[in-house]
Amino acid sequence: MLSSKKKLEAEISEAFIKFQRELIGKGPQEAKTYIIKDMLITRFKGVLTVEEKHLVRNDTGKKLVKQMRTLLRELYSAEHERIVEESTGCKVLSSHSDISTNTGERIEVFILEKDLEQILTSQSEKELRK
Repeated sequence: MLSSKKKLEAEISEAFIKFQRELIGKGPQEAKTYIIKDMLITRFKGVLTVEEKHLVRNDTGKKLVKQMRTLLRELYSAEHERIVEESTGCKVLSSHSDISTNTGERIEVFILEKDLEQILTSQSEKELRK
């Protein structure tokens, strides 16, 4: 059985994949979420569309793709934070994102109001004692 931390990480990854498929029409090939103290980090692989892969072959295209993805992230940052808050029960204090046009990866970092890793560890320890 998966630990509650691993299960939560997987659920958040799936929620982000679903959201991106609805938003862009294509989700990442892979998403992995990590809960580390008061941070939640999600790494997405294979996020570029076919058109974006063609555009990033030159510097102007790279800038255009980064600009567009940055704008989309800004437009939907509240939705990203809502996914994290609803999944974790923790308020998001800040969030950060970047995309690599070289590797086709994107990273999302959320700073939480609480040390979620410690909370989950404490809950697991309590369950084991029962």
